[in-house]
Amino acid sequence: MPGSVRQFAPLNNFFFYKVFGEKGDEVQLLGFINAVLGKSEDDKFVKVEILENKNFMSEIMRGKSCALDVRDQLQNGAMVNIEVQLRDQHNMDRRSLFYLSKEYVKKLDSGDDYIQLPNVIAINIVNYNFPVTGMFHSCFHLREDTEPDIMLTDALEVHFINMVKYRKQSKGKLDDPLCRWLAWFDKNSPPELLEEVVKMDSTIQTADSRMSFITMSEEEMDTYERIMKAERDRISEFNYSMKKVKTTIARNMLAENISPELIQKTTGLSREEILKL
Repeated sequence: MPGSVRQFAPLNNFFFYKVFGEKGDEVQLLGFINAVLGKSEDDKFVKVEILENKNFMSEIMRGKSCALDVRDQLQNGAMVNIEVQLRDQHNMDRRSLFYLSKEYVKKLDSGDDYIQLPNVIAINIVNYNFPVTGMFHSCFHLREDTEPDIMLTDALEVHFINMVKYRKQSKGKLDDPLCRWLAWFDKNSPPELLEEVVKMDSTIQTADSRMSFITMSEEEMDTYERIMKAERDRISEFNYSMKKVKTTIARNMLAENISPELIQKTTGLSREEILKL
């Protein structure tokens, strides 16, 4: 595996979309979906249609999370939504349900039978500690509260893959196909581990080759650099705005004769910054 590949994180929105979200990425996408859903060799998905997000570039330049829309053609047109969220925006539960519900009703026209509504599967990869469960991979369905063995329907299914818990619980465990994928996703996986998972799984090898091609493409990397510059500009603008807000709060507190120590604790400004106001 070329060392340059690991300079970049596969879970970065740009790279994730390029590896899994464009026409031609079906092999590795199927491998990942089958790993998440625990499909065996006998019942694994064998065909998938990728619905490319035509607004991807404009959305990612505005700092939006990457969302892939996937039509699974094996089981009655079931839909799969995959999203990566690296920073906790405290909205992933409702955000996932919003896109899940939107996808569920999108194909039903007036006069259609409800039986035509597709099954929808949401796969969310997060790089923070959510949801509050014990395992790095959790799956939710609609179940009865007092009798959880009774499922209302299997039409809606929500998966969360918690990279923080994966690193603590299962890093280096390669008997599980999903763990192999997460080892490949993890930018900090050691080279020998990456080499092993690539050898073990042909679909990961395909994803790895795609990633290598992208990082060696001058055009693709120019796009990546423009996206990263836009992200740095957004962060810089946000930090500047927050500094102004904190400074205003500190001035108002000083006007009320509140001690610099309390102002420092409240705003996070340094004592030197407060005394200069």
